[in-house]
Amino acid sequence: MVSDANYQEAADRLWQAWQTGGVVDPVRDCIGASDVDAAYQVQEINTRRWQDQGRKISGRKIGLTAKAVQAQLGVDQPDYGILFADMEVQSGEEIAFGRVHQPKVEAEVAFVISAPLTGPHLTMADLILSIGFALPSIEVVGSRVRNWDIRIADTVADNASSGLYVLGQTPRQLADFDPRLCGMVMLRNNEPVSVGAGAACLGSPLNATLWLARVMAKAGRPLGPGDVVLSGALGPMVPATPGDVFEARINRLGSVTVSFGTEAKS
Repeated sequence: MVSDANYQEAADRLWQAWQTGGVVDPVRDCIGASDVDAAYQVQEINTRRWQDQGRKISGRKIGLTAKAVQAQLGVDQPDYGILFADMEVQSGEEIAFGRVHQPKVEAEVAFVISAPLTGPHLTMADLILSIGFALPSIEVVGSRVRNWDIRIADTVADNASSGLYVLGQTPRQLADFDPRLCGMVMLRNNEPVSVGAGAACLGSPLNATLWLARVMAKAGRPLGPGDVVLSGALGPMVPATPGDVFEARINRLGSVTVSFGTEAKS
C-alpha cells in the first residue's frame, strides 16, 4: 500500500527536477508502475504547489490517446495533466531549447470550453453544447524522468509529461469540421514527420474530451468556461532538436507553428 510518505517523496523528486531543469529516476519505485490513483495524488501535490506560487490553471491536456503514441510509451490507457497559463506559447514563437525537458512534439485538436461540465452523468450532447470553438494546436511534451523511462504511473505523476502548448489562431465551430475525420500532417523543417487523423484519438477527439470531462468532474476539478483542452495526439510524437521548426496542419482547422532555438553556449 502506498503511504503518504511515498506520495510526498515522488512529488518532491519531480518538483526538484522541475525547479532545476534536471531529470530524475522513475518514481514508480515509490508508488508502483501501474497505480494510477497514487500517481494522480502525486500530480495533485505539485499542482497545489504551483497554485500556491500563483500559477493560473488554463485547462487540461489528455495524453496517450493515439495507439501509435501508446505503443511508443508502452501504455494502454489515456491520462490527463494540468495546463497552466504560463505554458502557452504563441504560434510562430521560438522556444528556448532548454525550456522543456527532453522535448517531443505532437499535433492535436484543442477545444475551448464555454459552459460548465459538472455532474456525474455527462453525455456527448452536454459536451458538444459546452464547446465554444476548436483550434489547431501543438503540444511540446517533456519528461522529468531520465531518458523517458516511463510507465503509466511515472507520466501521470509528472503532470502527464506536460511541457508547453501552442494554439492556432483560426477558431472553428464544431459544425465546420468533422473531428473524427480531420486529417493531420506535421512537418519538421518542411519535411513531413507525423501524419494522422481524428479517429486515431480514441476514435474521435470528442470521445477523448468526454472521457476527460467525466474524469475531471469526478475528481472535483470540472472543466469550465475558458478552459483549453488539448484532446490528444493525432499521430506519433516527434523528438525536437535545436533549430527545428514545426508546423501542424489539420484539415479544415488550419495550421500552427513553433520553432526551437539553438542550444545555449556553455
